[in-house]
Amino acid sequence: MPAKNASKPLTLTEQARRAQLIGVAIDAVAAHGYAGTSLARIAEAAGISKAAVLYHFPSKDAVVQAAYATVLESLIAHVGAAVEPHTGGDAVEAYIRALVGYLRLHPGHTRMIIESLVAETAPPAGPNRHETVAALLTAAAEAGDYRRGIDPGLVAVIVNGAIDAIVSTGLSDPGFDTAQAADELIRMLSRTFR
Repeated sequence: MPAKNASKPLTLTEQARRAQLIGVAIDAVAAHGYAGTSLARIAEAAGISKAAVLYHFPSKDAVVQAAYATVLESLIAHVGAAVEPHTGGDAVEAYIRALVGYLRLHPGHTRMIIESLVAETAPPAGPNRHETVAALLTAAAEAGDYRRGIDPGLVAVIVNGAIDAIVSTGLSDPGFDTAQAADELIRMLSRTFR
């Protein structure tokens, strides 16, 4: 069966099935990696045939890309809502806490993001984390919360590297306190740049 015609609106049943398949794909990629996830595995987990999956998505990559986009949209919405009411240094702190907190609470999403990036199935997105953090650091310096003269691009690399290490350690060690680590990163930034 060919994939559903994208120009025709989806019925509620089709929307629900697509959402189910996206959720199953997130779980499958998180548990088995991109290479270990197949249309057959997705179909079996959803309780339908491979042909039924192909009715909604033309390929495994299409399901995985839709899953990745769903995860990314959720993450961006969560972090954006946390950062939006803040300015300056407070926005940087809100970003770190929200990103680390979201990824801690959604390990399947975290693994989905990692697998999509490693397998290079992630579609291009808007501004990347580096640009986002550099802009927040620039705004913090302009607001007078961080000292002027910092290199926001360089500090963004360091901040994102620290966040990646916190999240990675949290995935491999469930006892690791990622919230405490995020707070320590914030204290380090404050001591260094305020």
